[in-house]
Amino acid sequence: MNTLTDAWEWLTDPVHWPGPDGIAHRLLEHLVLTVVCLVVSCLVALPVALVLGHLGKGGALAVNISNVGRAVPTFAVLVLLLLTPVGRWGEGPTVVALVLFAVPPLLTNAYVGMREVDRGVVQAARGMGMTGRQMLFHVELPLSLPMVLTGVRIAAVQLVATATIAALAGGGGLGRIITAGFNLASTPQVVAGAVLVAGLALVVEGLFGLVERLAPRWARGAP
Repeated sequence: MNTLTDAWEWLTDPVHWPGPDGIAHRLLEHLVLTVVCLVVSCLVALPVALVLGHLGKGGALAVNISNVGRAVPTFAVLVLLLLTPVGRWGEGPTVVALVLFAVPPLLTNAYVGMREVDRGVVQAARGMGMTGRQMLFHVELPLSLPMVLTGVRIAAVQLVATATIAALAGGGGLGRIITAGFNLASTPQVVAGAVLVAGLALVVEGLFGLVERLAPRWARGAP
């Protein structure tokens, strides 16, 4: 209990908020890193998943290959990348490692969502003379959107929790607060950093839940 009290006192101490090493700056770094990795992951995974889901070919293989990444620890990927030329790109190794970590849920959910679209609806759209592109963007994608957004939510929360590894590669983010606490043998600072990461993950989860509630009925998959 004393540790939690000390951690709360560390968090609420105004001295720890401003400055380049302050909580506010580290929180902003963490958010920027998360958003960048999420956007890149979406650009990589979603087009592949949507096209393969539309064609109905090669999707299972792509999903299985991407899921191999789940068996490889993100920290191990980061360490290996630091030993390659990518390690000279500043935040490059961290971004690549986090993108590889976020691709599987995005790819899997989007592909499954596309394949779960009622085939009768797809056949009716084809019978109306719709082209493949029209069916993809006007029929299949809207109907699969709830599953696609679920994958984005899962990836976003996982990225928030895992982006702390940036500190191990000399990057920023809330992980720097935790590693600094270890270096200073300050348990309250370590706990405070962990609380900040957990709290941010819960906020992101809550924001996605709120967006889902406020979204139109068709975007939520409601009848």
